Amino acid sequence: MESVRAVLIDIDGVLTVSWRPLPGTVEALREIRASGLGVALVTNTTSRTRASIAATLGEAGFPVDAEDILTAPAVTAAYLADRHPGARCSLLNSGDIAEDLVGITLLDDSDRVDDGERDSHTDTVPDVVVVGGAGPEFDYAALNRAFGHLQHGARLIAMHRNLYWRTDRGLQLDSGAFLLGLERAARTEAEITGKPAPAFFETALARLGVGPGEALMVGDDIESDVLAAQRTGITGVLVRTGKYQPESLQSASGEPDHVLDSFADLPALLHSAAPG
Repeated sequence: MESVRAVLIDIDGVLTVSWRPLPGTVEALREIRASGLGVALVTNTTSRTRASIAATLGEAGFPVDAEDILTAPAVTAAYLADRHPGARCSLLNSGDIAEDLVGITLLDDSDRVDDGERDSHTDTVPDVVVVGGAGPEFDYAALNRAFGHLQHGARLIAMHRNLYWRTDRGLQLDSGAFLLGLERAARTEAEITGKPAPAFFETALARLGVGPGEALMVGDDIESDVLAAQRTGITGVLVRTGKYQPESLQSASGEPDHVLDSFADLPALLHSAAPG
């Protein structure tokens, strides 16, 4: 811990719930910034662009800008450009994130009815189905359309596997719940671009210019945030806020390096571990 030079932080459930700051989180982030540590907000949020997230957090008092934020859509755009250059993509997502999908060819097939037969207009057949975050758009027609594309050979890429997230109305289903069904039905496996993919954490480290042993990851998801980061060599800190549930910790595939009641307690942890 003495060598920590940067902190990776999940947003939803760690700093905020339904975009409202959790107690003490604004002050804690200000203190961490003042200490000179590098900061990257790493989020699987797929409903907003980086600029929108930064504006919302800034209005709440958090000392961040868009350059501090790494989102699953932004990483997905880079992944597609690298692994599937020029691919035509059908996007299933709740929210407008086109601004962060720079260079990606998005097909508008929302009105297309797939009856099980391959569309004769090849320019409307996607090469890739991209699954983002769940919302009202994840209705039967949209999911069945994605299923049809997969049957016709499209690759399946998902920004994350989150089963649910915490809102001010409680836990809400996320796209991971639907992704499991698409994978089973189409007999395929999605390529994951956001957390817990190692490349997501590696991208954040590269932006901060630090190695895994010099970074700490704070999250409320024991598997996707904390243990995934630990597998890349990053120190993991689980917070008991957001989607945290005691049973999830008990049944997890490993143990976090640290467990805190809240992100507000992180400065004290960093201070206690600093060389005297």
